[in-house]
Amino acid sequence: MEIDLHRAPGAPGAPTEPSLARIRPFRLTRYFSSASLIGIAVVLACLVWTYRELTLQHLIEHESRSNADLTRGFSNDVWASFRPFVLDSHGHSREQLLAHPAQKRMRDEIQRQMTGLNIVKIKIYNTDGLTVFSTDERQIGEDKSSNDGFRGALAGKVTSAITYRDKFDAFEGVLNKANLIYSYIPVRAAPQLAPEGVFEVYSDVTSLLDRQRQAQWQVAGVVLGLLAALYFFLHMVVRKADAVIVGQEKERSKREAEIRHQAHHDALTGLANRTYFGERLGESLSHAKRYGHSGALMFIDLDRFKIVNDSLGHNAGDMLLKIVAERIRSCLRNTDLLFRMGGDEFTVILPELTTPQDAAHLARRIIAAVSAPAALYEHEVIVGATIGIAVYPGDGDDADLLVKNADAAMYNAKNACRGTHAFYRATMNEHALQRLSLEADLHKAFRDGEFALYYQPRLDAGTRKVVAAEALLRWNSPTRGLVLPTEFIGVLEDTGMMQLVGEWVLRTACTQQRRWASEGLATLRISVNVSARQFQNPNFATTVARVLKDTGASPGCIELELTESLLVTHPQQALASLQALKALGVRTSIDDFGIGYSALSYLRHFSIDCLKIDRSLVSEISTNPRDRAVATAIIRLAEALGISVVAEGVETAAQAAFFTEVKCDELQGFLFCKPQPAEQMKAYLEGMPAERVSEPETAAGQPG
Repeated sequence: MEIDLHRAPGAPGAPTEPSLARIRPFRLTRYFSSASLIGIAVVLACLVWTYRELTLQHLIEHESRSNADLTRGFSNDVWASFRPFVLDSHGHSREQLLAHPAQKRMRDEIQRQMTGLNIVKIKIYNTDGLTVFSTDERQIGEDKSSNDGFRGALAGKVTSAITYRDKFDAFEGVLNKANLIYSYIPVRAAPQLAPEGVFEVYSDVTSLLDRQRQAQWQVAGVVLGLLAALYFFLHMVVRKADAVIVGQEKERSKREAEIRHQAHHDALTGLANRTYFGERLGESLSHAKRYGHSGALMFIDLDRFKIVNDSLGHNAGDMLLKIVAERIRSCLRNTDLLFRMGGDEFTVILPELTTPQDAAHLARRIIAAVSAPAALYEHEVIVGATIGIAVYPGDGDDADLLVKNADAAMYNAKNACRGTHAFYRATMNEHALQRLSLEADLHKAFRDGEFALYYQPRLDAGTRKVVAAEALLRWNSPTRGLVLPTEFIGVLEDTGMMQLVGEWVLRTACTQQRRWASEGLATLRISVNVSARQFQNPNFATTVARVLKDTGASPGCIELELTESLLVTHPQQALASLQALKALGVRTSIDDFGIGYSALSYLRHFSIDCLKIDRSLVSEISTNPRDRAVATAIIRLAEALGISVVAEGVETAAQAAFFTEVKCDELQGFLFCKPQPAEQMKAYLEGMPAERVSEPETAAGQPG
């Protein structure tokens, strides 16, 4: 019973980036407003306080000078009249002072002179500090000898201060809530003489202080207005600057978000990329370990994508990748994560898995979705998908091991049958290690010269004379022994080494042809197999021309063997390459003809010199009428087109007799000679057959 994978609402398969902590943006206007308002308040407070203190100090100084001038004027006018009374008052009691006749005269004189002035009280002290006169009679007789102002005046200084009284007895009446400045002023008979007494003068400055306060607030208002105007002007400037800063910050944040997105996502499909894959896989494994869940990793590789990309162009390939990505995404649950690893490879993380069958069911859905026809321009193309599945924690408890095992499972599925899925098995890891070892040994083999060419003769079917020889690649490994190409050609193709090795094979074969020609075997042709990667290289014909020039080989004695699939899959490119090779004088042949991609109509367009009938038709030619009919038809068609035919894989006399009877041009096979090194091949060509070399054989009994 298959389990359906339910999809939650939303866009599945698109992992999101980790949420970043939201940082409150810096707003210049807000800080400017707060700081400016605080600054204005501080400035106003300092201004009011400073203005008040300065004006108060100036008022005290002004009143102090006025009181001193008033006292000097009084002393100049009447001090002489009252001086004896003051000087003789030492030790007098209050009653004696009040009873003295000078009291009334002094009061009358003071009131007369102070009328209309802001003087509200006058007190006179003798040098002992005794109050000998006061406009307030209640204070006469008081001792002020300890008063600081009195002592300062007695020392010759004028001392003044301001005081506030809720109620004050003035000589003209009672004052309420009055601000008074009082001054202690020394009285001298002459400026250079010591003080003979001290005047204490009280002046009413209430109205002056009221006007000062009014002026103070007027000044504060003007300053506040100016500061407010400056504030609003600067506020507009700062607000504009703040808007610019905010805009730049948004733009910077947008660029950073784009950079983060580009760093974690594929530009073509919009899927998360390889960089982000490692991070999310690690998170999924940690989550599975913490909560005891199972999960799975799918490794998806597209089948036949390279054919589409090469034949229709990279733009079509990009369109196809977008279509495939969307199809895979549509198959996933909301919790599943889809990544593009690069090229035509994708991965899917299934964070939570009930049973492995859930992953298998999803894999089948993905394969079915990907395999549906896709319209690209005017073409309808079909690609497939092969999927490897590794289940965690059973198949690996760390990211690297899990990826390696899923990849191994995918390659195992490809080798078994493309367009399917496979779970990881332990033996796959062994195969992967063997593959890595083989790749390393192949690199070393090419570097150390372990490759060699063996040659198998091709005989004229009628005369049984050797007319050509096929160059076959062999690997003389110090550890593996003599290795046939069927065991390593595919690895050379996958690793990209085939370009280098293929050119080496061609160069070595051309060199050997040149050597045999110098030894009297000038008419002997040598055929060389060409791989798909070599032939699809736009510079292949140029490489062949360079090798011919370097070795001095005769172009007419070199034959390049191609497979049918190369001609059918990329006909336009194949036609151009064949024309270029024909221009060089090089012969071309189609190897393994009669199976697979056989399209006889292409023979009309391609300049092919030779067809090699596949060994699968030759092996049962003596017993299978259908094989005989096909072989005969091929020979007759080739004869009509002027193309020679070679029957390869001839192992029995009956097979040789049949192909001789139907006028096949050449024969090749173990019946005549096994592939052998160049020196033994020379001996065979000179009519001295050497002992046949024993080497590994393919399943069909023929060398690769």
